[in-house]
Amino acid sequence: MCADCVTPQRPDHVMNDTRECKGFDCRLPLRIRPRPCVGDGCVLGTSQPPLIHVADRAAQFLGEFPDTGYPASESGAPLGVQLTCDIKPGENEVPAEDALILHLQLAKGQEKLVEALRAQQVVIRDLQQRLVEQQGALLSQQREILDHQRRMFEQMDVVKAQYGLLSETVKQFSFQGLQGELQSYFESHLAGLQNQARSHLQKSYAVHKVDVDTKVVNVVGDAGHPVLGCQIACGPEEYCDFQKDPPQCERCTMCPPGFFLVSQCSPTADRMCQDRDECLELPSLCGERVKCLNTPGGFRCLGISETEMSTGLCGHEYFYNQELQECQACSDCDGEPVGIPCTFTGDAVCGTVTENELSQSWTASIVIPPTKSKSTSIYPGLQLNIRGREENNLLTSHDDYLNIQQHGLVWIDYNFALKHSCRNFLQVGVRINGSEEEGRDLSGVRIEQPERKFFQGVTVSAAVEVEPNHTLSLVLKSPNQYCNQSKDIQAYELGGASFSLLWLSHDTGAVAMTAQMSTAAHYQSNYRPTFRIATVSDPYIVTLTHDSRGVRFMESGVVKFVLQQAIYSMGHSCVREGFSLIAYVNRNGTNQEVLRSFKSGVNYRDTSITLSGATRVDSEDWLNFEIVAPSQCNVRYFGDSSGISMLSLIWIPTAVSSMFTATVLRTALPSGAVRNKPLLFRQMSPNTDQMRLAGSGEPHAQRNFVFSEPGTVSVALNLKLIHSCNVVKLTLYRQGTDGGQETSLAQQVGGHMPEGSEWASVGLRTSFEVQNGTAVYVSLDCIRGRINQITHEGGTNISILWLAS
Repeated sequence: MCADCVTPQRPDHVMNDTRECKGFDCRLPLRIRPRPCVGDGCVLGTSQPPLIHVADRAAQFLGEFPDTGYPASESGAPLGVQLTCDIKPGENEVPAEDALILHLQLAKGQEKLVEALRAQQVVIRDLQQRLVEQQGALLSQQREILDHQRRMFEQMDVVKAQYGLLSETVKQFSFQGLQGELQSYFESHLAGLQNQARSHLQKSYAVHKVDVDTKVVNVVGDAGHPVLGCQIACGPEEYCDFQKDPPQCERCTMCPPGFFLVSQCSPTADRMCQDRDECLELPSLCGERVKCLNTPGGFRCLGISETEMSTGLCGHEYFYNQELQECQACSDCDGEPVGIPCTFTGDAVCGTVTENELSQSWTASIVIPPTKSKSTSIYPGLQLNIRGREENNLLTSHDDYLNIQQHGLVWIDYNFALKHSCRNFLQVGVRINGSEEEGRDLSGVRIEQPERKFFQGVTVSAAVEVEPNHTLSLVLKSPNQYCNQSKDIQAYELGGASFSLLWLSHDTGAVAMTAQMSTAAHYQSNYRPTFRIATVSDPYIVTLTHDSRGVRFMESGVVKFVLQQAIYSMGHSCVREGFSLIAYVNRNGTNQEVLRSFKSGVNYRDTSITLSGATRVDSEDWLNFEIVAPSQCNVRYFGDSSGISMLSLIWIPTAVSSMFTATVLRTALPSGAVRNKPLLFRQMSPNTDQMRLAGSGEPHAQRNFVFSEPGTVSVALNLKLIHSCNVVKLTLYRQGTDGGQETSLAQQVGGHMPEGSEWASVGLRTSFEVQNGTAVYVSLDCIRGRINQITHEGGTNISILWLAS
């Protein structure tokens, strides 16, 4: 063994010489590095001695490193890796000191990592357990909610069934109770009257008096003559009403439509009728899934829209009553001729229908009421005085309102011009008040705050369905309380009738609609308004499109419309270029421009832009609008229930109406110092049987609009021009017959153009009656200034609506 080898001593310099070691030996410490041996025990040809057993030395070395994690031996010596020298060269190598330390540290790190992973697994299992518990609680809550919903639905079904039973019971008991009460009342009253009569007769016979009380019952003798009761014999369709004092003969009640006869009329009792329960007789009247509610004389299908009911869902012999919003039984003419048959939305008219008046007009002058005191303010609203020209059966005129006397549709126009210096805009509008309902604003136009005083002309129009005792009034108001009427407002004396009212009978089949516009959320330039219907007399004929940006018509006809939009603008480009309001008719998906109006722009001001005219529409056509503003102009579009942004229109069948449009003639436009010069026109629509534009060879060619049938006419004129006039004036004249004097029908003025503007506008609207051969024309007048240019398109147009009278 190598333990018997003797290692010769060498000098220190020889022992420290590392050049004698080779391979892995050079990495070992000097104290355990194998030294070269000399002698017989060494292997020939090598410088290394034979391997020796160094177990104790290795254990001692490992004991110097306590971090290795190995326990000490029982003898006190540290335990480590047992190294032996029974190793052959080239087979294994003794690991270095650094490698051993790294290996031991890696082993310890692995143990710590395992412990950390086990701790995280415990946390994950805990979280999974909590998640499972929360899911279970959520499922239980969902089951409870479903149970509550199921119980609620069951309770609703029970309530519905109880309500049905209760309603049927109430109906039966109400009728039975009413019949019993009437019978008991009549029996008791009859018995009392008989006793009273007997007592009076006994007294009269006893004291020989003849003043017998006349309040006795009607007792019929064998011959059919009354013995006691009404003083005269009642007719075959009359009965003696004992409720009157003294008793009088009354006409027997006829059972109204939707009621059936219970008992016939007798000499002492009226006819008794009972309501027919359509919902009980016809269970599937409204459909399987729609609730049917019985009403007096009709029924109501709950949950079905008014438009659907207007299409004939009420069924045969029933019509949809728009006022009651339910189906009503058609009237039975009972042998009389049927003048107008029952329709989906109208009851039958019995008897021979005579030719009634279909339309008429009424005109008046509008003035500001006299000032009562210097502190009079128009802040809350000032009703304008209406001075009617004549009274008729259509309405009665009072100082500050009109009282309507007939059912029908009305179209209102009034031209108004004034100048003011109020600190804000003024607003002029039309207001309607029902006999029992609160008033509402039909329309309103703003007159902007001027930078300097000059006259501004505005025209306000509105359409509405009216009933007897409805009142119409014109209101002028200010948004603040600093506008004093006495010193800030001066009205212009317009020639002709500044106010006109066109009335249409329901026999024309016309439909009226009003719709409000909503306020735009942001400032923008071009704008397509959206509408919300306020009133409509027939929602089947006139309704909104799917996007609420247009009005759709179900049948062909002529439409008279007006749109008034309140705006607030900012930017100098607004003043320079102004605004345009365009009306389109969408036919087969393509928009076609119908009319256009122009409004001078303002900067940091409130104002309004309006457009009125007439156009022909076919079935499924749309009427929509667009406001065009300069790209650098910031505009805010307003809308509310005060009428400042409102669309009003009347649809009229072509059988009783026609329309005509034209623009100014390009080759004969007046310019320079224009004094009351007639305008020449070029027609844009074909002639009709009722009116035409005078052609070449006729007197006043291209000037006069000639009517060939009597009727009522509504005119709307827009003129776009550049001028420097102090006042520019438009007047509509009626041509005198046989060389007679012309008559001024309506007039409107415009003042100075806003500084920086390139274009201005002026227009008028009115209604009047015409006869066969009536001719009208338009003249232009410039006061203190000149006319520079008039555009013949894009803002200049005239539209005329004719209605049969």
